[in-house]
Amino acid sequence: MTLLVVATGNPGKLREMQAYLADSDWELTLKPPELEIEETGDTFAANACLKASQTAIATNNWAIADDSGLEVDALNGAPGVYSARYANSDTERITRLLEELADQQIRTAQFVCVVAIARPDGTIALQSEGICRGEIIDAPRGNGGFGYDPVFYVPEKKLTFAEMNPEMKRSISHRGKAFADLLQKIKEVRS
Repeated sequence: MTLLVVATGNPGKLREMQAYLADSDWELTLKPPELEIEETGDTFAANACLKASQTAIATNNWAIADDSGLEVDALNGAPGVYSARYANSDTERITRLLEELADQQIRTAQFVCVVAIARPDGTIALQSEGICRGEIIDAPRGNGGFGYDPVFYVPEKKLTFAEMNPEMKRSISHRGKAFADLLQKIKEVRS
């Protein structure tokens, strides 16, 4: 087993990544709590690479990081990399988003996730991206998920992310697609 430091202090994100990488020979662990990395990139890829690289260098181990968010077509891609900082809580973020889309007929959007793995010297070994297209509905639906999940509707499934069971969401979500792509590439990373 090779140690892979997850560039987060969030145990939930660690469990999620462990589920995606369960069949790999990586042993995942959280980054040290004192290691803080500011997301200064202007793209999801830049932030994922920054977090993976800085975590790898600081711990002298392989590291993995992701960055993700919502891009709304009518808002020229906003909130984008600022998705988590769009307001102070999930409820406030959804309220702001729905207010900004109140007069919009076209409500298409996409969730984007980029995952990066860095070598112990900080160089990026690989990155992958996943995108899930959908649209923003007028009011929240469903009790699952988090963030914008209650208003992100996937027409093919006729459900919001918040209405999907975890297995369905994992199979079609931006994060699920990014990790599926990562798993295709991961075998060649350490060779």
